[in-house]
Amino acid sequence: MQNTVLYEHNNTKAFYTMAWISFGISFIGTVAGLYLLDTTLAVKGFFAMSYLFTVSSCFTVAKVVRDKQESERIINKVENAKTEKLINEYVTP
Repeated sequence: MQNTVLYEHNNTKAFYTMAWISFGISFIGTVAGLYLLDTTLAVKGFFAMSYLFTVSSCFTVAKVVRDKQESERIINKVENAKTEKLINEYVTP
């Protein structure tokens, strides 16, 4: 029987922190840009809603992609276990 080790792909705390800091800076920069933009309130509102929709869509896409990857990994683990069981039943006397 072969021992296999599955490595989890976890992000480091520094990467996690950097992601949230960069998100915060970009969000604050966009809000400041909208505030300083010399246009009507309706146009500013349109830009703000577009920005918020884009950000929420990005989070949703990232979650869907990650969920799909995790489910495929689980399916592959089950299929590998079934294959290994069949091989052990027929190869081992």
